[in-house]
Amino acid sequence: MRLKGLFQTQQPQRKASLPSWYGALQSYVQSPGQPVWSGRNYAKFAEEAYRRNVIAYRAITLIAKGAASVPVLMYGREADGARQEIASHPLLALLSRPNPMQNGSAFWEALYVYRLLSGNVFIQAAGPGGEAPRELHLLRPDRVQVIAGRFGMPQAYRYRVGEETADFPVDPITGASRILHLKDFHPMDDWYGLSPVEAAAYSIDQHNQSAAWNQSLLQNGARPTGALVVKMGEGATGQLSEDQYWRIKQQMDEQFSGAANAGRPLLLEGGLDWREMSLSPKDMDFMEARHAAARDIALAFGVPPQLLGIPGDNTYANLVEARLALWEQTILPLMNGTLEALAGWLAPFYGEALRLEGDTDEISALAPRRESVWERLQKADFLSDDEKRAAVGYGAREF
Repeated sequence: MRLKGLFQTQQPQRKASLPSWYGALQSYVQSPGQPVWSGRNYAKFAEEAYRRNVIAYRAITLIAKGAASVPVLMYGREADGARQEIASHPLLALLSRPNPMQNGSAFWEALYVYRLLSGNVFIQAAGPGGEAPRELHLLRPDRVQVIAGRFGMPQAYRYRVGEETADFPVDPITGASRILHLKDFHPMDDWYGLSPVEAAAYSIDQHNQSAAWNQSLLQNGARPTGALVVKMGEGATGQLSEDQYWRIKQQMDEQFSGAANAGRPLLLEGGLDWREMSLSPKDMDFMEARHAAARDIALAFGVPPQLLGIPGDNTYANLVEARLALWEQTILPLMNGTLEALAGWLAPFYGEALRLEGDTDEISALAPRRESVWERLQKADFLSDDEKRAAVGYGAREF
């Protein structure tokens, strides 16, 4: 990412007078001009959920790659108000190659990963002020601060890398800015969104701890769970000297612990006795707790558990139904909301009423739904052929 273009600040936009009744809201908002810190640790979310937890990583990747794979279509309005697809447009070219470091697919995938991890996405429109953007850059969420404005609207966005900062102002009336902030609803925060990782934090911690427990058991798999007891005589318990204690401990660590020593017999010298102290699987109920944590993580991200290889609670009869539910309940709402916000932000730069939509006909998982719609329309004798075509997004026949 090129810092010269990234830190190109914009001239402050014209301020207009605000209605007097807005003054009643001042006591309910952050002091204007002050940076608002996010109460969540993005770096910790990325480390614990994306880098260390296989369930969260797979859920995020499944959603992000799925949404990024859908081609973007653009529509405008004809003079008579009819919707018309636009096949070629500078905005489409920009979205296909947002910046020199990313193509369209990589840009969309990173956007959705940022949003799923932090609940926030910040996009910068790079280029001369007042003109259509020449590049689009994703700003890492933990490097962006919202500068509080009056009446619940940001005054600016501050981006910081090391010692360098750049402020991007927000028009106090229209909310126009060279930064687009996408966020998930947070009931307790006016400025930042709520991440699914935060909702699943306890389950992610439990799942990570169980993985660490498994790794520890594997590394110490040949060390018997029990205790060495020293006997000095019939029924009498003795005590090892300090040198004897450390010598036996070193032998146990070097010769009887770790996967390489699995199955090696334990040789006891005179006066030593081994007492088993293991717990039964029922007492630990370990694997079921691990699967329960995994199901909670999948639930927070809106991914059917069977798509992540989690046993139990298979709500859907087969993988086809599970994939359809993932797209209809999770990916499509996320993608549609993102495209709608992006079009609303970028269209004014081009002076046109534009709409961005995903090409759902290219989504193989939605094929059963399309076939069902076509079948119902085929049986609808009260509709003309042109009305049926319009119902599935096609124009009238040309003769």
